[in-house]
Amino acid sequence: MTTTLGGTPRTGRLPAILAKLHGRTAAGVPRWAVWAAYATTLTPLPSGIWRIAAFIFGAPLLEYGGAPPPGHGPVLVDGEWWYIVTLSVVSEAVAFLTVGLVAQWGEVWPRWIPGLGGRRVPVLAAVVPAGVGAAVLLVFPYALVMFAFGRMINGSPEGLIVHGWQAVAFWVTYAPLAAWGPLLGLLTVHYFRRRRLQHVAPMSSRHGVV
Repeated sequence: MTTTLGGTPRTGRLPAILAKLHGRTAAGVPRWAVWAAYATTLTPLPSGIWRIAAFIFGAPLLEYGGAPPPGHGPVLVDGEWWYIVTLSVVSEAVAFLTVGLVAQWGEVWPRWIPGLGGRRVPVLAAVVPAGVGAAVLLVFPYALVMFAFGRMINGSPEGLIVHGWQAVAFWVTYAPLAAWGPLLGLLTVHYFRRRRLQHVAPMSSRHGVV
């Protein structure tokens, strides 16, 4: 089966699966942007699995109860099982929207959307929420630095504790979150520039500019 990846014909099972899952790549999108978008969708996945395993299934990924010892490792916030599941699912769903910055459905509303299906997506309708989201997500690098010093985001030393091999598991699963904001910001800028060029090109042609 032949599909396109970043505008380049590709033959193989993996590109076909990705194209079916994420939708067709928009015209003019380079390969690096496509893979960056795919990578962005995966940034919250490891931490979501960690939360579900630790808080819902009781996996020994953190210390339960007791006062934090001096110099303890990263601290986290506990929550009810429904909150953990909802947070993980919503995080992944929001991350998946990044694909719209490189896919056709990010330029033309899908036909199943009432009143909008088949119409062009206004550039700002995608750029503004994506840009705001990228800025907000920059809290993760800051939060991870605070966690490294055994603190919550607000500087409080209270919370759940991880140390030793648990700290390794924590950083392996939570470190990708630090890349979410920067990747989204990069793709948002690329989307804006690409859509603007698509708008300028027809205008230049009509005015005889070559």
